[in-house]
Amino acid sequence: MADVLELRQYTLHPGRREDLIELFDRELVETQDAVGAHVLGQFRDLDAEDRFVWLRGFTDMAARREALAAFYGGPVWAAHRDKANDTMIDSDDVLLLRPVTDFDLSGRTRGGDTTLVTVTLYHLPAGGEDAFLSFFASSVQPLLSDTGAPPLAVLRTLRVENTFPALPIREDANVVAWVGGFAGPDALAEHVRLLGRETRWTHDTLPALTSRLSRPPEQLHLSPTSRSLIR
Repeated sequence: MADVLELRQYTLHPGRREDLIELFDRELVETQDAVGAHVLGQFRDLDAEDRFVWLRGFTDMAARREALAAFYGGPVWAAHRDKANDTMIDSDDVLLLRPVTDFDLSGRTRGGDTTLVTVTLYHLPAGGEDAFLSFFASSVQPLLSDTGAPPLAVLRTLRVENTFPALPIREDANVVAWVGGFAGPDALAEHVRLLGRETRWTHDTLPALTSRLSRPPEQLHLSPTSRSLIR
């Protein structure tokens, strides 16, 4: 089980996303898993054609340091880094997170039917995380589940020293994130429709949620690649 997660959003040169995905899925999945840097999901951002998003997990921060040193100092990355880096404009938009709820992907296999994955990021003022998570669990999550979107995972910012500074992480972020899975765009649209008809949501929960945020939430709409565990 991964207790340390990276949500990595890469901005790529125009037209280069499929090049990176082909290389990534062929060469950079099992080779990271083998050293303890577990590739949990890799995605096309449906709202930005030159954005690649992926999620990587580690058992703890010590394992993260060792795994990243082994991979980025090893022969696989040396063989493929130039081709990978050639596709990228920016790879530093990285959130370091930890699970609030169990996020167990054991037993899943790579591949299968393509679905739609959403990641909703709630940006919070400093010190507001615990109260927000209590509110989310009691008021938001039941409504999400009732309208067809039970969270696959709930995550929060992990505030620790970056023990592998060669890979920056965002120090400015303070977020709670929920990861959702849908059969496709129609299922997401139906969830939004049902949620919008819930008076508990429109009259009470949404205003209360908004009041707790430091800025409007972000939602990523993601299409898993053929070898993503999260689907």
